[in-house]
Amino acid sequence: MVKNIRTPLTEEKVKDLKCGDSILLSGTIYTARDAAHKRLIELLDKGEELPINIKDEIIYYVGPTPAKEGQVIGSAGPTTSYRMDAYSPKLLDLGLKGMIGKGLRNDEVVESIKKNNAVYFGAIGGAAALIGKSIVSSEIILYEDLGAEAIRRLEVKDFPIIVVIDSEGNNLYVEGREDYKSTLK
Repeated sequence: MVKNIRTPLTEEKVKDLKCGDSILLSGTIYTARDAAHKRLIELLDKGEELPINIKDEIIYYVGPTPAKEGQVIGSAGPTTSYRMDAYSPKLLDLGLKGMIGKGLRNDEVVESIKKNNAVYFGAIGGAAALIGKSIVSSEIILYEDLGAEAIRRLEVKDFPIIVVIDSEGNNLYVEGREDYKSTLK
């Protein structure tokens, strides 16, 4: 079954999401990769406020390619998430509710997801052009000097993602392996 979710990603919505759920996401999400995350955390470390309110928001780990003529954005496939692991717990503590990327997260991030009632979604690597078609608008809002890694505000419609780690810490990478192993017996 596919669940349709609209942002903002409130705690009530997060609690209904379970590991393995297929989601079609619509609404506003933000993009940020390593360099942007580093700048955000440096602001926090100086005691400054973030330039965007991340409460109940979702950050997509992506560095999209330039848009071709007539397109809103170029290919927009997920970046490997572990590169944001050092930064994610602080952002989750500030109310970030969702992250979209690909690959495993470390134990500290999983614990922070549970503590903050958040969720980690997976997007399919290799489907960047298809994912780009779900993005209806894209606007650079911070750190334009970072090029593809600038923070963008995206409007998405039926953006295809999967719940990889739910708010209870259930992890598709772990459970999926165990399910597969059980079929081999």
